Amino acid sequence: MSPQQKMLLGIGTGAAAGLAANALAAGAPWLTWVIDHITFPVGQIFLRLLFMLVIPMLFSALVMGISELDLRHLGRLGARSFGYTIVISTVAVLIGLGLVNFIRPGAGLPESLRAMAQGSVVEAAAAPADTSPVALIIAMFPDNPIKAAASGDMLAVIVFSLFFGVGLSLARTPATAHLRESIQGLYDVVTRLLDAVIALAPIGVAALLFTMTSRMGVAILVQLSAYVGTVLLGLGLHMFGVYSLSVRFFGGMSPIAFFRGSRTAILTAFSTSSSSATLPTALRVAEEDLGLPPHVSRFVLTAGAAMNQNGTALFEGVTVLFLAQLYGVDLALGQQAIVMVICVLGGIGTAGMPGGSLPVVAMILGMFGIPPEGLGLILGVDRFLDMCRTTLNVTGDLAAAVYVSRGEPHDPGDHDGQGGAGGAGGEGATAGQGITEGLAGEGV
Repeated sequence: MSPQQKMLLGIGTGAAAGLAANALAAGAPWLTWVIDHITFPVGQIFLRLLFMLVIPMLFSALVMGISELDLRHLGRLGARSFGYTIVISTVAVLIGLGLVNFIRPGAGLPESLRAMAQGSVVEAAAAPADTSPVALIIAMFPDNPIKAAASGDMLAVIVFSLFFGVGLSLARTPATAHLRESIQGLYDVVTRLLDAVIALAPIGVAALLFTMTSRMGVAILVQLSAYVGTVLLGLGLHMFGVYSLSVRFFGGMSPIAFFRGSRTAILTAFSTSSSSATLPTALRVAEEDLGLPPHVSRFVLTAGAAMNQNGTALFEGVTVLFLAQLYGVDLALGQQAIVMVICVLGGIGTAGMPGGSLPVVAMILGMFGIPPEGLGLILGVDRFLDMCRTTLNVTGDLAAAVYVSRGEPHDPGDHDGQGGAGGAGGEGATAGQGITEGLAGEGV
């Protein structure tokens, strides 16, 4: 069986068995024993394996993503690409958070059922006590990165990793070359382990879904449908609203012409669920159908396949707030701001493979005391949402390339000062390809 078929089997088995147990034997002693001694422990072990990989995955992915870019020679090309990524990803998360607060897909669950949904034994990291803007900015810069990692302070870990990556990029010595290889090796090991954990997902998801549906019955499926609708609405608004405005006003291109020229890459992204697999098609589309300068499109698209993940950022924000509503955890505006920052920065460090965003989402849930077993519900519909957010990620890369290309010559040597940017684009493409090469799927 293919991985997708195994996942569907796990989803169907866990949900169907849980709903049947709830309908036929709700409250029975034997059902309580099965939940407490079999399905609940199996689901918790699966979640703990995801938690175990989150810090090394984020650190190695962020460091490699930044260090592979030659910051000394990127110039305007790199600055415009990175600035665009941060701004548009922030807009994506804001759209997602706004929709969740307006639609409230996780609200409305009866208190009796919500209490039954509790029970995670995964230790939650302490949420920041002071969520004021000044305190949040100060807390982003750790005085002890090891302590930050141990306490689950994700913002501090992300910022330290970014700084480390910048330093590794600037210090080009034989010793740092070996260090870069070691961190790349750590990234390879973590992604391989994550692949192994995701291979266990059918069992873990079946256990999580059985535990939840046997306790809560069919009511939870109503909330899940509202969640899927919210994610799809957010992705649609960002793709056809934000990207249309971006290519029109920032890139000087007609949105109709942009989407018409990008349709081959969009269809490839939806069918493969992989930015890496779509990269060759996206490069051809950018140069032949959209007419973008090759040195710009190669740099922006290759780096974007690993770092410019608007769909991932939006998905993570919606998922965290949905589960917070589902479990009755009230997140203040300051706490939602923290979620937004982590989702924006975490999108850069998410492994580009099936389930790569799960450790990030699980860690954010732990930060705010939200039971992470709710991820079992998300995994049940994640395959379809994966295809949709991958489409948004690839389209976002092409939109970024349109913006960065505006004012750039097709030949980087056409006028003074452009040769460096073109050279950096070539280096960035080669380095970025090394990061994205061989990744099995988006999953982020």
